[in-house]
Amino acid sequence: MKRSLILLSFCFFFVIQNCPAFTNPQSPADIYGDLFERVQLQKIFSDGKTFVDAIPKRNPEEIMADFSRQNPNTAEALRNFVAANFDIPNTNSPVPKLNTSFPPLREHINQLWSQLQRPALKEIPGSSSISLPETFIVPGGRFREVYYWDTYFTMLGLVADDRNDVVDSMLANFESLITRYGHIPNGTRTYYLSRSQPPFFALMVGLSKTNNKMLQRKYLTALKAEHDFWMKGKSCVTTIMSACDRVVKMDDGSLLNRYWDDRDTPRDESYAEDVATAKLTNRPEQETYRHLRAAAESGWDFSSRWLANPNQIQTIHTTDIVPVDLNSLLWAQEKEISRLCKMQKDKNCAHDFNDQALKRAKAIHKYLWIAKEKRFADFDFTNKESTNTLSAATLYPLFVKLATADQAEAIARTTKTFLLAEGGLRTTQLATGQQWDKPNGWAPLQWIAVQGLENYGKHELAKNIAARWLRTVNQTYRETGKLLEKYDVEERRPGGGGEYPLQDGFGWTNGVTRALIKKYPELDPDIKMESDKKNRKF
Repeated sequence: MKRSLILLSFCFFFVIQNCPAFTNPQSPADIYGDLFERVQLQKIFSDGKTFVDAIPKRNPEEIMADFSRQNPNTAEALRNFVAANFDIPNTNSPVPKLNTSFPPLREHINQLWSQLQRPALKEIPGSSSISLPETFIVPGGRFREVYYWDTYFTMLGLVADDRNDVVDSMLANFESLITRYGHIPNGTRTYYLSRSQPPFFALMVGLSKTNNKMLQRKYLTALKAEHDFWMKGKSCVTTIMSACDRVVKMDDGSLLNRYWDDRDTPRDESYAEDVATAKLTNRPEQETYRHLRAAAESGWDFSSRWLANPNQIQTIHTTDIVPVDLNSLLWAQEKEISRLCKMQKDKNCAHDFNDQALKRAKAIHKYLWIAKEKRFADFDFTNKESTNTLSAATLYPLFVKLATADQAEAIARTTKTFLLAEGGLRTTQLATGQQWDKPNGWAPLQWIAVQGLENYGKHELAKNIAARWLRTVNQTYRETGKLLEKYDVEERRPGGGGEYPLQDGFGWTNGVTRALIKKYPELDPDIKMESDKKNRKF
């Protein structure tokens, strides 16, 4: 017994491959069983995320014992039972006053950091919250916790506003999550632990200004552990054009990755919606749930990228697809690990990860580049062909500097012709009603495009995208006093679609907007407004 405790203590501080896996805490569906299912399916709350974020007022076992004894069998009785036994999160956003004079956009973003910042979080028994050792920034609205890929784009703005202390705190939180769970979950809730999100941690490490050698070694250890998480399936994928967990073996034996989720049940936070979707298909329900969950791991939930029929969510087949964004980020992760290993004078590690990056790059160029269509594309390995959807993900190889000069030239033309809208970069060309499709534009994709194009000297197009996006964000801000999760870049207005109402706050929009203003000071909307006023006087 004593030896086991020592081993577990060692594993907590040093993630090593042979350590026993930590048991993930239970999600609300696991803890509250029939109570959870009835609350979600009867839609006691309009947003399925509300109940799973609630905090129990007493021991969950006592709550479930009373639930079994009382058996509240009407919607009203069930609602009263929940209210008596749980603290429900506030879901109401403040209504802005009309005709209010809002501060300059850059000043407003600076003020928002303190509003969105939260202190270190301790574990709350029975709650879905995951503890975090340091302060952090939340996106805002219904998103009351840290989200993995959101954080990178939020960090861009924090760096621009010289909030490097918060960047370091959030890196410490992510290192802690990898130490505990072997990966960074989708978000810091127990119901997100079975999946991750696009692996931006390596790029986050690159934002840190620390020269602390011990900290760099901790980041390297964490990055290796995260790489192990994504590549775990390589030991069980045995035949070509097949997959295991998140690893796909291509027909030449090379390994690429896909999005996945370790569970095949309805998502806790969207339980009723997933059950309804699964009922529309003839395939086993578990298959549909897995595809829905995998799309949530992608961050693009939901998009025509994952749909066999772009207008039918029930045709989702995410786990059949090798995505260009995921594999570009894993290439960047492998390159960063190799670089850090070289700094630590670990030649074998540096060579190993550089070799893995070279093999991945070769496979990406072979399977995900379509020269005749001038785009990088997702690949359906079950049908052995590229998918038809042109999306903003085509810019990821430029963003991580994986593309060739000729490919970058072709992507720039494709972007300008098909993805550039009046108000910024389109997500896709298809209007499906899904939020990760036309007409919506998203802050992270604007940054991916701008930085990717800048990497290859496409300065005019990069700045054009930035200018259009900043005008869109500023126009809505001047009308509402808010920065939003997404925007309609066709009409320069708040975005729509998705499983929940439009959210304000908003972490990654704040971060990207602030970073773009720093990159292109002459595009600062407030400076342009003052300049326009002066010009009109003369």
